[in-house]
Amino acid sequence: MKIEQKSEFNERLLAWYAREKRDLPWRRTTDPYFIWVSEVMLQQTRVETVIPYYERFTESFPSMEDLAAADEEKVLKHWEGLGYYSRVRNLQAGVREVVEQYGGAIPRTREEILNLKGIGPYTAGAVLSIAYGVPEHAVDGNVMRVFSRLFLLRDDIAVPKSKKVFEEKVMQIIDESDPSSFNQAIMELGATICTPRPRCLLCPVREFCDAFEEGVQEQLPVKTKKVKNRAVTVHSFAIRTPNGRWLLRKRPSNGLLADFYEFPQAENAGDGPLTAVLEKESGLRARVEEASYTEYKHVFSHITWQVQGHFAELLDESPIPEGYRFFTDEEIMELPKSKPMNKLWDAVKKLKGTG
Repeated sequence: MKIEQKSEFNERLLAWYAREKRDLPWRRTTDPYFIWVSEVMLQQTRVETVIPYYERFTESFPSMEDLAAADEEKVLKHWEGLGYYSRVRNLQAGVREVVEQYGGAIPRTREEILNLKGIGPYTAGAVLSIAYGVPEHAVDGNVMRVFSRLFLLRDDIAVPKSKKVFEEKVMQIIDESDPSSFNQAIMELGATICTPRPRCLLCPVREFCDAFEEGVQEQLPVKTKKVKNRAVTVHSFAIRTPNGRWLLRKRPSNGLLADFYEFPQAENAGDGPLTAVLEKESGLRARVEEASYTEYKHVFSHITWQVQGHFAELLDESPIPEGYRFFTDEEIMELPKSKPMNKLWDAVKKLKGTG
């Protein structure tokens, strides 16, 4: 694509977007707070998954003041199942900064907005362009895929420094009169037409695409493969007392699944009786059923859990380590739990008739 084709390209692109764009709840508002929430949720997550979370979240926390004042456990509960939980912690921290330092008004310049916790270059550009109409780039993986094909760019998109190349290209052809629609149209094109396996015959701007002209659209973008993540066997112990309460702990405030509740567990414990594994890992003494009540795999970005769930009965003389507490079925339902823990809890309810 040639830069001098900018006007014609934008006219075609925006006409297509106005005609074909999906009706998504965050496209019915220009409230910068709601745009911010939606963009954070959409990171690494499919649109179809995000919609109900977005609607519940904005209903429960309809203003930045509401989110800033909310208890973290309640916020995590609303994010439960979306994964990448540092996103919502950073979102709440950033919102508190806006409320406390900017009087509840999200900054309107890239320099200022990038000072907020949890806002990077992409989210900054999305909020500024969509909510405020500022001509700013909002470059993510979808956008880089589109531009690698439009301009036949062979820069490796897995290399951080390559992003600057794509940001510069966006700024060269962005529609200054309607940057909101331009950025959303590029995102929409990448999500629906210019996908990893492109649907070029349906593309409204195909004639501007250098990769299509060369017949190499399926070879772009260039992206080196990530290092394969490692597998870990996780034994999780659903420990129930005779009076029907369950023993759980809250994970540390830093690291994987921080601040979420879970059953006692042991990673890569090796061979040997699970009773001994549990006591070595946590100090808990219990009778453990060796047969697992559920097994499944859960994939994180850098690690894969091979989970095995086991029932156990706590012995009277067992010491209860710091950080563990007893909960009823009803209390567990209200706790923020990770997706792996929810799978375990659902299996427990099904087999033991709880809840």
